[in-house]
Amino acid sequence: MVAIAVSICPITAKSQQPWEYEPLISAKYSQPTARYPHWVLGDQIEYGALELQYAPGWAKYTIQLPEERVFEDLKPRLVDVDANGKYEAMVVESHRDKGARLAIYNGGGLVAATPYIGTRFRWLAPVGAADLDGDGHIEIAYIDRPHLAKTLRIWRFKDGDLTEIAVLPGLTNHKIGEDFISGGLRDCEGPPELILASADWARIISVSYQDSWHMTDLGPLKRRDNLASALKC
Repeated sequence: MVAIAVSICPITAKSQQPWEYEPLISAKYSQPTARYPHWVLGDQIEYGALELQYAPGWAKYTIQLPEERVFEDLKPRLVDVDANGKYEAMVVESHRDKGARLAIYNGGGLVAATPYIGTRFRWLAPVGAADLDGDGHIEIAYIDRPHLAKTLRIWRFKDGDLTEIAVLPGLTNHKIGEDFISGGLRDCEGPPELILASADWARIISVSYQDSWHMTDLGPLKRRDNLASALKC
């Protein structure tokens, strides 16, 4: 369970909750903590709470995790997982005994989440969210244990839940201690692409869907900014 605190402007109060009809305009982590000493992102500070700000002056929600969990992440990502024109917050959340999971929150709390990896100090690094296969539903991609398993996992959000639809090994997007995640989503002409590194950090790899999932070698990875360049249209 999480604790949810809310500040709502009483002048504009409605019978519905603000997160049901107002746009989410920003999200940030708060309540820094050292209670989960993994340090995968370069320091010992993680976060105990997520703050969601809806339309200016309307509603601000603070979602506070219990002591056994933290947000082990760089920043929340605003994604429209249900394709209704309004954002939710996508985060990496870690449990002291079960490791990381990818979770989606709105002002009402948890919307959906993947299973925990299952072991303490095991992490995942998000890649991006888009309709990757053209089916009208949003897919979410992350690298499962980018330093160990180096496996891309793709999940579809449908009917309020996340279902895994693809697993591709031999890919990564993070090195231990770095305070950033490399690569990401490239959405230009044609199907969206996931830009990643090969498991040995030697090649730039694009993953896209065209009747099936394809991995395309885009060339050598000589410097980290090669991945940033590959994201450009």
